[in-house]
Amino acid sequence: MSSKEWIVPDWPAPPNVRSLLTTRNGGASSGVYASLNLGSHVGDDPRAVAANRALVSGWVAGEPGCAPVWLEQVHGTRVIDAATWTEGDQAPRADAAFSRQPGVACVVMTADCLPVLFCDDAGTVVAAAHAGWRGLLAGVLEETIAAMGVAGRELMAYLGPAIGPQAFEVGEEVRSAFVRRDGNAATAFKPSESGKWLADIYLLARQRLAGQGIDRAFGGSLCTASEADRFFSYRRDGQSGRMASMIWLDSA
Repeated sequence: MSSKEWIVPDWPAPPNVRSLLTTRNGGASSGVYASLNLGSHVGDDPRAVAANRALVSGWVAGEPGCAPVWLEQVHGTRVIDAATWTEGDQAPRADAAFSRQPGVACVVMTADCLPVLFCDDAGTVVAAAHAGWRGLLAGVLEETIAAMGVAGRELMAYLGPAIGPQAFEVGEEVRSAFVRRDGNAATAFKPSESGKWLADIYLLARQRLAGQGIDRAFGGSLCTASEADRFFSYRRDGQSGRMASMIWLDSA
């Protein structure tokens, strides 16, 4: 592997907390899905997706039995305990997962939506959440934090690659919905030349995290839409693959 094929989050997580974010590079898919597409629901060749997932599974901790728990994401707020699912089970319909068990990898897939990884200072629980604007508005981050069962001041978060604030154009209905929930959200929207709004999903997430007592939120500087050679982007391409953001407790 090379640094083009994955990202290791730069954050002060405990030594036993492991995390990894894939890019679009290093896999078996072709065409619009080239090359490390991990989404099984986007129209790619199932054999290529299976090969890509097997490759990523091999990266995770590099030890037998530590398989990623893939979700069927629905832009909701359901959070599952990844330790209750085993390889071969039907993918759970949820948009976040947590684990207190070593060797269980929580995974979310994105292609513009915001992936958020969590861990506690003691290294006893980890989580991953899929936060598109609908899930973010509905409270997926808050539900994930609640499921972890740790006070916000004892948690840190990492914001993975998402569509950047210069590319994420939304309508007035989206802005209004966020501002109704929290007036401070108005600072995350700037007028666009088309008469709509440019939304900063990173800032919106940081505001929600701060509301839960989490003031340590790292990452949040990349743009999936503007880096075509590195990231999939549904907004940019219309038809695209999916990347994965994952986190687990090292059983060692």
